[in-house]
Amino acid sequence: MNYRHAFHAGNFADCMKHALLVWLVRALQRKDTPIAVLDTHAGIGMYDLESSHAARTGEWKRGIARLTENPPEVLEDYVAIATAKPSQYPGSPEIVRTLLRPQDRLVCSELHPEDFGTLKRRYARDRQITVYMRDAWKAMTALLPFPERRGLILIDPPFEEPDEFEQLQRALCAGHKRFATGVFAAWYPIKHRTPVRMFHEAMQASGIHDIVAAELWLRTPIDPTKLNGCGLLVINPPYGFEEAASNLLAALSPRLGEGDYGEGHALIRLVEER
Repeated sequence: MNYRHAFHAGNFADCMKHALLVWLVRALQRKDTPIAVLDTHAGIGMYDLESSHAARTGEWKRGIARLTENPPEVLEDYVAIATAKPSQYPGSPEIVRTLLRPQDRLVCSELHPEDFGTLKRRYARDRQITVYMRDAWKAMTALLPFPERRGLILIDPPFEEPDEFEQLQRALCAGHKRFATGVFAAWYPIKHRTPVRMFHEAMQASGIHDIVAAELWLRTPIDPTKLNGCGLLVINPPYGFEEAASNLLAALSPRLGEGDYGEGHALIRLVEER
């Protein structure tokens, strides 16, 4: 309830997560049939990079600001969306809204009262978007499956609680049980390796098939007091995801990393397809 993404909008983690998000939505739209997207931790939709919140951390200067000049072809789609409005950075709801076709829809869940109000007002007249003030973990079951039978569930927890990896694993299992054909994309922080390894092992033991993890780190993840990197765990990745994600990560890593401090990226298949 205390987390406010305005302090972190446009940082390296947003760049990694949103570049992959754009690819995932585009991949689901290869077919003409409608899709739905559920954003479980939606935030406010758009962030002012000149606000006092953004100025206090300056994280976007080490994130999206490093990608704006001559981005490689693989990043052009994402960067065009992320920089469409000067001094503004789109959160995941706005990125998805930009990509929606007339037959698609977006469902947003946001629990923070002020952020919910901002998001609700932003999309009040948009018939393709529904905004709920709802606990993200409960939304994973209450709002699934989609009537469209095709879609993406984006889970982006703040990781303020010590058991958030466990909550995420339980939510993924519960959501997958209700919507086994959905594409689930769950963001997670990398501070040091032990929590991430335990999360991966729990997902490997879950009985869910077809799981891939994409990871990007700024520096060797050995200091648990720092956000050294981040990952996106994807269940049921669309065809071509592993190659595309590897290319995206390879383009992001040298631009967002910290030189000789162990920056890198990885694409890890945790569980094979059935």
